[in-house]
Amino acid sequence: MSTLIVLLPPRDPAVPSQEWQLPELPFVLLDKSGRTQRAGRSALALLPRATSTVLMVAARDLLMMPAKLPPLRGPRLRQALPNVVEDQLIQDPQTCHIAVDPQPVAGGRQLLAIIDRGWFRFICEAFAAAGHRSVRAVPVTRCLPQAVALDTPAEVAEMVNAGEPVMADSASVATSLPGVAPVMAPGVASVVPMVAAVLGAVVQTAPALLLGSEIESAPVSGTPRVELAIARGVQGEGLAVPANSVNATLSALAGAAQISLYMLTEVPGNEPSLAATSPAKLAAHIHGASPLPFEQLARRALECRFDLCQFEFASQPWRLDRATLRRLRLPVALAVAALVIAIIGANVQWLMLARQRDAINTQMTELLLNAFPKTTVVLDAPDQMSRQLQQLRVAAGELSPDDFLSLADGLARSLAPVPVNGIAALDYHDRRLDVTFKPEVKLDPDFAKRLARNGLTGAIDSNTGKWTIRNGQ
Repeated sequence: MSTLIVLLPPRDPAVPSQEWQLPELPFVLLDKSGRTQRAGRSALALLPRATSTVLMVAARDLLMMPAKLPPLRGPRLRQALPNVVEDQLIQDPQTCHIAVDPQPVAGGRQLLAIIDRGWFRFICEAFAAAGHRSVRAVPVTRCLPQAVALDTPAEVAEMVNAGEPVMADSASVATSLPGVAPVMAPGVASVVPMVAAVLGAVVQTAPALLLGSEIESAPVSGTPRVELAIARGVQGEGLAVPANSVNATLSALAGAAQISLYMLTEVPGNEPSLAATSPAKLAAHIHGASPLPFEQLARRALECRFDLCQFEFASQPWRLDRATLRRLRLPVALAVAALVIAIIGANVQWLMLARQRDAINTQMTELLLNAFPKTTVVLDAPDQMSRQLQQLRVAAGELSPDDFLSLADGLARSLAPVPVNGIAALDYHDRRLDVTFKPEVKLDPDFAKRLARNGLTGAIDSNTGKWTIRNGQ
């Protein structure tokens, strides 16, 4: 099965919902063996189709936080989630979609990912209308390279992920960014390392700015703003900051934690250019960033098990929506037409066979009445004809194949090596002959074959040892 991986832009809060549009999206198409088939940037309607689609949701669109959840499942849990996060949101929690990470964190908590419901519905419905049936959405912060805490136990990292304060054993932890002085932490410090990635310049989603994507929101100095995705263990966040403020912003956010900075490179469709938002120009403002190829980011999305498509957004490939019905309209019409034609053809053939049956019955009745005019009632013409012929044979003195004499004559010609005095009894009734041989008589295996050559059939009763002989014609 093939897999399509797409990087989504963040929602612009200033753009109303009725004007939402998606720009050209970078994508990677992998075959069932994991080899890259295609990579590029395309409009949503022109994206290649695949068995499954993985969407990397922008970090700015997600609020990730641990919380203690009640022991509920399914629709009841969905109804209770807004009350759990109500105190942590400025936006009405009823207008948010809340997804639950299946992997619990320390302290019996679970990580929640909160996103605007309208924006998430717009994305899911847009991809469904474009023909992508099996869609999975993952946070882009879960796709960043994982950092390893130096001299820090795993239990401490889990406690930090759960939002609990941790006492640091070391006096200070150095950052990995050049030009940033070590931050001293003699008391309480978060020792979970920070992983940050610059995912490119801010992409506008307003219709008026889609054609002029090079015009970005920037300070007066003209420095472009960039998308910054930050991961702290299992939690993540996103910011849009000026490119020349990335290092300072990360230093202020990291505190005593170690920082690993990456910059997204090899993005399909980002050919070198002289624009201020080109990767080369952005790299001039950001120091100490390691390259992060887009394909590596996409492949890490396949490993993420945190699917944001939960509850009402859960992927249901068997559900028939309007787009699927439009695609199936012609095959369904052909199937219905074939079924109607088959029903009509079966009925026409039945009518033809019924007429042939009636014609044959009429001919047999006429033949019976012509041969035997005294017949008053015709119920079964073939049976009545055979009985009338049998009566004529008896009246003429002819032997019937079912008569005693005919059966006895055939039996005598079939005995051959069996002595005649070996027969103990003969019993004739119901047009069959029951033969009982003496106990000392042993019949050879060819006895039944000799009966068949003389037009008879024989069967032995295993209980009584009697042979039942009938006319075989």
